[in-house]
Amino acid sequence: MHLRPNLGIDGDRLWSSLMEMAKIGGTPKGGCNRQALTPEDGEARALFRRWCEAAGTTVRIDPLGSMFARREGLEDLPPVLIGSHLDTQPTGGKFDGVLGVMAGLEILRRMEEAGIRTRRPIEVVNWTNEEGCRFAPAMLASAAYAGVLPVEKALDTRDIAGIRFGDALESIGIVPDRPLGGDKIAAYLELHIEQGPILEAEGKEVGLVTSGQGLFWYDAVITGFESHSGSTPMHMRDDALVAAAQLIEALRKIGTEANPPGTATVGQFEVFPNSRNVIPGEVRMTIDMRHPDPAVLRAMDQRFHETVAALQKGRIRIELTQVAATQPLSFDPGMLAMLREEADAMGISHRNIISGAGHDAFHMAKIAPAALIFTPCAGGVSHNEAESIEPHQAEAGANLLMRAALRLADMP
Repeated sequence: MHLRPNLGIDGDRLWSSLMEMAKIGGTPKGGCNRQALTPEDGEARALFRRWCEAAGTTVRIDPLGSMFARREGLEDLPPVLIGSHLDTQPTGGKFDGVLGVMAGLEILRRMEEAGIRTRRPIEVVNWTNEEGCRFAPAMLASAAYAGVLPVEKALDTRDIAGIRFGDALESIGIVPDRPLGGDKIAAYLELHIEQGPILEAEGKEVGLVTSGQGLFWYDAVITGFESHSGSTPMHMRDDALVAAAQLIEALRKIGTEANPPGTATVGQFEVFPNSRNVIPGEVRMTIDMRHPDPAVLRAMDQRFHETVAALQKGRIRIELTQVAATQPLSFDPGMLAMLREEADAMGISHRNIISGAGHDAFHMAKIAPAALIFTPCAGGVSHNEAESIEPHQAEAGANLLMRAALRLADMP
């Protein structure tokens, strides 16, 4: 039942799977636009299902559309989960999330070929809507699985066009056939690209994530008063766009002046009525603030709210809706020690690292021992069509993932 030292994943097949999946929603610049619950996502899911069933697994789907490919164990014990996501940003790359799912698939394939049976079942999970670019918050399905987000609220979430999450599920033919969560889990593992420059700069093959940043997400609606741009004196205006610009500049200072610095970002922005000669009466935008220290994150949030209060003058009003609030977390020390031991045994260079981005592993760590493995990406570029990794980097990360998964699946 134990992994033979010379058994590794098929690196060429893993790379081929990544390239085949990248064709779905492929963009002219070499990236992917495969947003959650779009026809492209549906096509990717169908391909993943075919591959998993060909590898001898049973695929089931929970009420939020997350897919679980299960290879049964020799005993009736809680499973080891390997997960990530297939959805992408509108201008996403080929590897963000997809690497973790395809590496999990490759592990199932190698187990089937080698006739490996573990004590515990192993399940590979494709989580729905990790990115959060279509339906907020990000990591929506794993949050609901972990009990952080009510399933009814998740199903009723709407995208910018007003399409309901539950209706989008039905539109691409997703039919749930397993309950949401509730099962005991032995452990959770996730492989992901770093989305930052540290591993590449230091020449490390993998990063072992010790902790992750907390975040606050808000939707903001700034209202002022629309009037003629040529006949309204400057000192008599209530310009929603000017207030938005002031808030954006304040957010930049909030991120850079935190001690140590955090991040604060406006990623979506809409102006109404968006007419050349009308003073803007409304602005809608998103706010994303992150920091690994909970006290500093709270201080950033307080300063943000103070700024919002100070900007509400005259007819300027700012309405905030908190979309997500995730506290910083630390990953399981025992899981980290196991990964270091396996990486050393395989001769894979590694370092501890903090995750700047959110991942499904953050929610899974709340209900089971969890670990997150990073591989380098070129220039640290991600959420960009130029996102790139090397085949040997994918293979090293997947081999460590397999060693860890099989070790955990054979433990009492």
